[in-house]
Amino acid sequence: MNKIHDLKIWPKYYNQILIGTKTFEVRKDDRNFKKGDELLLNEWNPETQDYTGRAITAIIVSKLEGGQFGIKQGYCVMGIRTI
Repeated sequence: MNKIHDLKIWPKYYNQILIGTKTFEVRKDDRNFKKGDELLLNEWNPETQDYTGRAITAIIVSKLEGGQFGIKQGYCVMGIRTI
């Protein structure tokens, strides 16, 4: 069964995903992310330490595990597509 992961994302990266120039997400792999899971990306302003109210949903279409290709063990790079 696919999960929905509720995550914070900074405005700079939120906007890149929104316009389609960022199609990946790098995260600590502490949530057992899997292909087919959804990421609910809630825009978070680090200056005000508050949510902006904007959110976007993306699906994980691929996952590259840490410990290879220069990715630190315990982290992952996820290929994502907005839905």
